[in-house]
Amino acid sequence: MDMRQEEITQNLQEVRRRIQRACERVGRDPGEVTLIAVSKTKPLADLQAAYGAGARDFGENKVQEILEKAPAMPEDARFHMIGHLQRNKVRQVLPHAVLIHSVDSVRLAQQIQQEAERLDRTADILLEVNVAGEESKFGFSPEETEEAVKTISRFPQLRIRGLMTIAPFVDDPEENRGIFQKLYQLSVDIKKKNIDNVTMNVLSMGMTGDYEVAVEEGATMIRVGTGIFGAR
Repeated sequence: MDMRQEEITQNLQEVRRRIQRACERVGRDPGEVTLIAVSKTKPLADLQAAYGAGARDFGENKVQEILEKAPAMPEDARFHMIGHLQRNKVRQVLPHAVLIHSVDSVRLAQQIQQEAERLDRTADILLEVNVAGEESKFGFSPEETEEAVKTISRFPQLRIRGLMTIAPFVDDPEENRGIFQKLYQLSVDIKKKNIDNVTMNVLSMGMTGDYEVAVEEGATMIRVGTGIFGAR
């Protein structure tokens, strides 16, 4: 095992241990939490090392990187589109992404619907919610989310699996606890409405700096890059 493989393996094991401990603190089953290795800007060799250490879910920010990496990885590697998706890139990414986390407008959802129809398949999506109301971030405001869910749920080729948020970058992860609680509550409220085509069983929240808090607050998917691959 080369040094890079060893480093990535150890990092992955450490992240998994922390997920397990966070689950134990709140009485959750660690099996409910999917760890997404955020491999954006990383070379294929790093992804292969993570795959060798048991990672199967990879998160990319750019369509181009998914197009280059997905075909070169084993069949059971799953790629998640976690970055802002432009409508003109939907056609390219749809065949390769198992889940699009970053649906931040009805127009984007419409485009995904069109392409999914063309491919005769169903596309799984999450709605991105800008819980913190940051100017620099994409996403629906918490107030708009339910209405957006209702509108998008009518697109027959789309399945809304849940919500995603990108919390602010903070030194103290506790500062983001309220944001994760808000997203969790929003998903519970929407779930109660029993809207067709909407399951709300995925909460994609938490990154390297705050994923333990996110897990304590109900995250089912966490997106960890630096914690696995080291700083860019």
